[in-house]
Amino acid sequence: MTDVELMKRMLRAVLAANKSGPGVSLSRLQSEYKALTGEQIPHKQMGHASLDTLLHSIPSVVHMERNRTGEMVCFASVSSETAHVAKLVARQRTSKTTGRPQMVNCQMRVKPAAPLILNGRVWRQRKIEGKVLILPTNFKENAVSGKPKPHHYPKDYNPSPGGNYNPQQVQGRIREVLNKYSNGFWVSKLPQLYRELYKQDLPSEAIKDLEHWTHICTVEKPCSSNPNELLLYPAKESTQTQTPSPVPTRVQYPTSTAFTQSMDIKQKLGELLVKYSNGLWAHGLPKLYLDTYKTKLPEHVLENLSLLSDFCTIEYPMPDNPKRAILYKRTREDNHNRRESVEERRAREEVGRRLSTQTVPPLLIPREEYPSVLVGEAANTNGVILRYIGEGYSQAQEALEDKMREFYCCQDNNTRTRDKKSGTPLASLTSGQLAAVRTEEDEEILRAQVTEVMADKVKVYYVDHGFSEVISKAKVFELHEKFFNLPFQATKCQLAGLEPFCQEPAVLKKFESMASGKILLAEILERGQTPLVVLYDTSQDDDVNINAACIKALQDKTLASPLQVNSAYMNVAVRSVCSDGTFYCQLPSRGLAKLTEILEKAEAYFHSQGTSEFLVSRPFCGKGCLARYKGKWSRVEITNLHGSRVLDILFIDLGVQASVEVIELREVPPPFLWDLIAIPPQAVKCCLADLTVSGVGSWTPDAVQWFRDAVLNSTDCSVKIDKLDETKRSVAYVYLFPDKNFQDPARSLNRQMACSICNYMVQTLSKSVSAAGHNMDIYVSVACHPGHFVVQPWRDMYKLVVLMEEMILYYNKTEEKPLKGEKNQIYAAKVENNWHRVLVKGVLTNGLVSVYELDYGKHELVSGTQLRPLIQEFRLLPFQGITAQLAGVKLRQWSEEASILFRNHVEKKPLVAQLEAVQDAHHPWDRKLTVFLVDTSQEEKDVWVHDIMAEFVDELTKEV
Repeated sequence: MTDVELMKRMLRAVLAANKSGPGVSLSRLQSEYKALTGEQIPHKQMGHASLDTLLHSIPSVVHMERNRTGEMVCFASVSSETAHVAKLVARQRTSKTTGRPQMVNCQMRVKPAAPLILNGRVWRQRKIEGKVLILPTNFKENAVSGKPKPHHYPKDYNPSPGGNYNPQQVQGRIREVLNKYSNGFWVSKLPQLYRELYKQDLPSEAIKDLEHWTHICTVEKPCSSNPNELLLYPAKESTQTQTPSPVPTRVQYPTSTAFTQSMDIKQKLGELLVKYSNGLWAHGLPKLYLDTYKTKLPEHVLENLSLLSDFCTIEYPMPDNPKRAILYKRTREDNHNRRESVEERRAREEVGRRLSTQTVPPLLIPREEYPSVLVGEAANTNGVILRYIGEGYSQAQEALEDKMREFYCCQDNNTRTRDKKSGTPLASLTSGQLAAVRTEEDEEILRAQVTEVMADKVKVYYVDHGFSEVISKAKVFELHEKFFNLPFQATKCQLAGLEPFCQEPAVLKKFESMASGKILLAEILERGQTPLVVLYDTSQDDDVNINAACIKALQDKTLASPLQVNSAYMNVAVRSVCSDGTFYCQLPSRGLAKLTEILEKAEAYFHSQGTSEFLVSRPFCGKGCLARYKGKWSRVEITNLHGSRVLDILFIDLGVQASVEVIELREVPPPFLWDLIAIPPQAVKCCLADLTVSGVGSWTPDAVQWFRDAVLNSTDCSVKIDKLDETKRSVAYVYLFPDKNFQDPARSLNRQMACSICNYMVQTLSKSVSAAGHNMDIYVSVACHPGHFVVQPWRDMYKLVVLMEEMILYYNKTEEKPLKGEKNQIYAAKVENNWHRVLVKGVLTNGLVSVYELDYGKHELVSGTQLRPLIQEFRLLPFQGITAQLAGVKLRQWSEEASILFRNHVEKKPLVAQLEAVQDAHHPWDRKLTVFLVDTSQEEKDVWVHDIMAEFVDELTKEV
């Protein structure tokens, strides 16, 4: 089976095995595939730049659709091969719709704190009849009140009698046990746990009564009614909210008290508004009220501003945020001109009554550090709308909307509702009022808040989805009290590091393209009313920091380093050399000159102000700040955090990585912040042209050190740009010169390094076959007779496998170019289905070419059209085929029988070679070794091949 076919079969298995709902989100597909196969879908190896393009190329396996949230979902294509699997999976799913599929990004960036974590949620593991089931743990949700719920037993229930059996005492102790084992345990373990904790035996009657103590515990029967197979968990509470705190108390005063207090509050508020003729922001009332009257303003006043409309005018300048209101004192003339109708008064009183007795619990932030979120719109980055994804959030919301759809009978617009009160559109609407709204598509019933009332239209804000819409008044219904229990799911967050640029158009445009409408990972830095977060897109191979990407949108590209192909630059400074041969340099530019000037001013500013005032108090990945490098302040970006004290940084203008303590970092002083943000990083990542480093070969430490000694920290180098990275333009392939003379290619460090690498290849080969008596593991790829065979060093065979895989990917996707093979030149040649490194031995008149496989020692005839240039990347690994002859026997003309005997003992076998002598040559493929061959596969003894051949020769001599 080919790799492609294997991948398709595994992909079908992943899609067919998904039992959580129809389809698998594109962001979750890689992790599901890896969980099944141990590796990710190899889309790049199959010639596709992204997973998305690969999936579109195999419609017989998978088809993709966008769900209502805009997330791409993958479904198994039903074929004759998969139809039976689809039917089996369908039977396992519940027939009742459980809501829209959850597109949770589960490529988590952090190690789980619990033993087993999936999608950021803790899961428990249990084993039933040899099968392991993974189930989500029950966690406590909001209680309706702070007191325990009253407990009611069934009518036919009688507690089991017993001598000293005290049910209340046992219930209290079981509650304590469950607090210690919140993930539950087998009922059969309860007596042992009870005995260990309380030094008493658990009354046998208690086991029978467990199922009736629903206020204490929950008993599950996973497979039968056998008590030994029962599972015990803490009592399940309401799942409609996700906060462990009680629901806010409803405001209900006795009639006389309410009237007196209400009048007193209105009088005091009226006195305040007289002093502010230009209006007063509602959110400033509590502090002003407290300062003026030395008492707190009741909380229900701000929640129900419409109650104040009889003595003040309320305006909502921000329709999407009804809490941002401006209050104006109404004059006598205003009161005289405005005569409230009976219907308006009744509607206002009804709204006031209902809003004063109905509250919605606040939305609590998830406990995990990296929750998945669905990102909405953002008018500025200090108020990004998002929804949390998870069991107590999006799933609870979808369950609520399913109930609302059923309650308001929205399945059939022509069906008369059974509950006229709930199904009749509201006659009067007031700004700030909560309602149930049928969307314009008539597909959903959603919770909304009225933000503006017009003639026949009304503008509403969908409190669970975070956007506004103007709809017909006929689509607005009264929100039943049972739909007030779930907190509003649309909330806001603030993007860390973007506070000074929160309304910049370039930032908002970048945010819109990278984050809006997508499910991302949110790192919560502060858990305030508006959490401070860093957003990450983890759907690709590398995590993308959204906050950092938005800041980079402010960079002035005219200040970037000049990168023009075939252009040469002098006075180049090489700042760092990496162990893989890549290096970072600074090219003269306007940006570098401006950066140097600003950093010098910042240095003087620090001296005058004191640097301790600018200590970094809240470090996070992607944050830009300053740190010292060789005594001078330089720009850095935080790349990783190790606890609260140590972190990794990158000097973005030098290409240098370092680990420092947080006290070594400084915030960028405000006078220089905008200028430093605008300058792109001045470190240009480079590779020496024609010396591309890949996984099949690497630079030796000596070569890297030689390179560093030659150019590091030199400011007088020259570079000539050969080409730029075709995808990201982030890497420049250059010819590097140690001085200003870039006219002579022979003086380039590329040429010197090429010679160095060739010498290294010879040295490596020499080390493999060094001194006489040295043993090495080898594999005999070709054996003609004892006087000629080819061995491969065993230790590098895995590198050859990797190299040939890379050659297949490279040459199979490049266009064919006419190539005339020349004798004694090295090429890449396609032999059968693989690409080999070959030496052309001869060119025939019929278009065929005789080649010698340099890694296997075989001679082949191939078509001249199958030759390709062997690029430098594929020359780094020394040629693996080494010609050899057998030591310990005399050279002679070997008979056919002797040659067959020799081949049977050595060809295609791993052996040990003991070096006897090396016959050197100018070309590596012309060198020849003289070795003893030893077969060590037998446990009893080692077999020396030269002894076998000597005995065979002796036998032939005796017969003659």
